[in-house]
Amino acid sequence: MRTLMKRIFTLLIIACGVLNAAAAEAKRPNILFAIADDWGPHAGAYGTKWVKTPGFDRIAKEGVIFKNAYTPMAKCAPSRAIVLTGRHLWQNEEAGNHMAVFPPKLKSWPEVLMAKGWHMGITGKGWGPGIANDADGKPRQITGKPYNKRKAKPPTTAMGNNDYAANFTDFLEEKEEGKPWCFWYGSTEPHRGYEFKTGVEKGGKKLSDIDRVPAYWPDDEIVRHDMLDYAYEVEHMDTHLTRMIAELEKRGELDNTLIIVTSDHGMPFPRVKGYAYHDSNHIPLAIRFPGGMKKSGRVIDDFVDFTDIAATMLDYAGIAEKDSGMLAITGKSWRPILESEKAGQVLAERDHVLIGKERTDVGRPHDWGYPIRGIVTATHLYLKNYEPTRWPAGNPETGYLDTDGSPTKSLILEMGRKDRNDKYWKLNFGIRAAEEFYDLSVDADCVYNLAGESVHEEKIKSLRTRMEDAMKAQGDPRMMGQGKIFDEYKPTNGEGFYEKFMKGEKPNAGWVNETDFEKEPVQQP
Repeated sequence: MRTLMKRIFTLLIIACGVLNAAAAEAKRPNILFAIADDWGPHAGAYGTKWVKTPGFDRIAKEGVIFKNAYTPMAKCAPSRAIVLTGRHLWQNEEAGNHMAVFPPKLKSWPEVLMAKGWHMGITGKGWGPGIANDADGKPRQITGKPYNKRKAKPPTTAMGNNDYAANFTDFLEEKEEGKPWCFWYGSTEPHRGYEFKTGVEKGGKKLSDIDRVPAYWPDDEIVRHDMLDYAYEVEHMDTHLTRMIAELEKRGELDNTLIIVTSDHGMPFPRVKGYAYHDSNHIPLAIRFPGGMKKSGRVIDDFVDFTDIAATMLDYAGIAEKDSGMLAITGKSWRPILESEKAGQVLAERDHVLIGKERTDVGRPHDWGYPIRGIVTATHLYLKNYEPTRWPAGNPETGYLDTDGSPTKSLILEMGRKDRNDKYWKLNFGIRAAEEFYDLSVDADCVYNLAGESVHEEKIKSLRTRMEDAMKAQGDPRMMGQGKIFDEYKPTNGEGFYEKFMKGEKPNAGWVNETDFEKEPVQQP
């Protein structure tokens, strides 16, 4: 009898363990991570009337929307490296640059999830451009297994033909029953190029729909068309998001899926993408997860950035950072914010973000970048430009390669050729001061640099000290006088572009227009 009772007791312990393990498995949400390419916070949920985003707006309404979400670096590859590692660009070695190597020592959270048995897939753009190999030189799937088989005719000739939503369905069909999954939806829209005037001619938009053109661009018909063409591509991204939401709803998996929707940085326009101003780094962010939220429909004022994503993913996946094999994560999980009932400022310490920049493209002598460090608060932006004698948008003679070719870029460059004192040319392409300081409460477009005014000296000093202390603690080589290391990392594409171009060669520069190159030398003002 005693032996029988002992066996029953043992079986009960085993059964409880199995049930507890199953319960823990069930508590882990599935994850849909949607990240657009070059999309600023332009959506209906943010009050933008010239962009229609029902998918994003639904996520915001049924979840939470963040007013102060930022990427620490406004260029594709380094921004996405921050997403994947949870570490700032100045902590990611070569991956802190654009067109770079993703070091083998840096493990991504999708790789961790796959190693822990998750069904991890991706459609569209993950990390790049650059090279991500392991220590043996073999390619890594740092954003998951690709699902890109399904194609569809795009709305314009400039868009890709990836049927993102259909590929998501393929991914769901392959998942193993009872196992958690995570899918990376990497829309390549609204990255350039655009088909000019499609916003009006195919999207049914009107130039008058735009209530305000940013103060750093001329309010010109060309610019307004360019903005509406951008809007049309944002809407394409959102259409696929809407289809993915519908697919989850049909399968009864919507409410057990943590959905995060964001973008890698701001618009692919002059003075935005590749720069470090407010519109460069400020990005959309909405999150839906009814099973893990006490109150939905909240607007969050906390400052958050991409270093937090890796910590958030591991947190919801139930994986301790110490068991992940990742290098130390700088960011913190968003879970306390999502599980709170508060709106507005939830965590008092989240009152700023750090931003910066190293090499964001080729085209300068010696493949040098334009190094910046900065700090953003609710009221101010402070920037330190470490090499102010360099051209911030790239060298004129090689086409200002830090700025994508566009009708807006070509217009402003032509204005500058007619008058080098033109305010728009100077704002978008001119030489910068060593320090920049903007009052965001009255100048969110960052067109009035207040750094030279004595009345702001104490505030600037305070922000500079706060920024530098944080970056020193994070081991930023710039703070140790070793910033040149970022210039010494060679680009994986376009190495020696400037020197080849000046010798008369014509290296590929497909991301600029033929009219962008300056035929005559441009003197630094």
